[in-house]
Amino acid sequence: MLQVKDFNVTYGNGKDANHVVRGVSFTIKWGQSVGIVGESGCGKSTLLRCIVGLENGWTGSLGMDGRSIKQSRTMDDLRLAQMVFQDPYGSLHPRHSVGRALSEPARCTGLAHDRSRIGRALEEVGLPASFADRYPHELSGGQRQRVAIARALIVEPPILLQDEPTSALDVSVQAEVLNLLSDRREERNLTFLLVSRDLSVVAHMCDKAYVMQNGQFVDELTPEDIGMQRAQSPYAQTLMKASALGYANMS
Repeated sequence: MLQVKDFNVTYGNGKDANHVVRGVSFTIKWGQSVGIVGESGCGKSTLLRCIVGLENGWTGSLGMDGRSIKQSRTMDDLRLAQMVFQDPYGSLHPRHSVGRALSEPARCTGLAHDRSRIGRALEEVGLPASFADRYPHELSGGQRQRVAIARALIVEPPILLQDEPTSALDVSVQAEVLNLLSDRREERNLTFLLVSRDLSVVAHMCDKAYVMQNGQFVDELTPEDIGMQRAQSPYAQTLMKASALGYANMS
């Protein structure tokens, strides 16, 4: 469903060049959920933004659903993958109603964007259809992120990209949002690519995970590897120890 080969992203030129993503390659099968873990600034979010089409300064090859995807996307290309962003407070326009936020992607990709479709999209993420008339400032963080998920799903993409979708939420609602995403994945047979710094989230949501350091994949982990604190690369081992220490300090 998703194939990335020899993917590179560089900002700037000459001595000021910043090689953010370095020769990344991976494949995700239909319906599979794959995670990418690593510290802030390692290139995770940049990779997702390039895959979904928000940034074009990449080289390499990108394939979705058996077709080659170029930097200039067609309408059909855009419907293949959508993204849920990290910050539910920054990803929704403060002066646009929830209904308008949901109608825009459907309209831009040539789909129906009537009120009934918007209502169904809201109900699918556990919100009443009446929320279409509300504005972001009237919603909690968890409700905003549910709207963001509905906005991504309303164009019916087979691939859902998620950039730390629960890291900005209160702990009390993180599990609800993760369970919602899992339910939608099962119902729609979605293919997931999830970026996170939280190894427990990755172990819960993903079939496997790549560890990213300085723009490169340095290890590949299964949920069992994470549970048993087992890794090949020193960097992945360090991430696991830091994660375990954080859990211990919170308990």
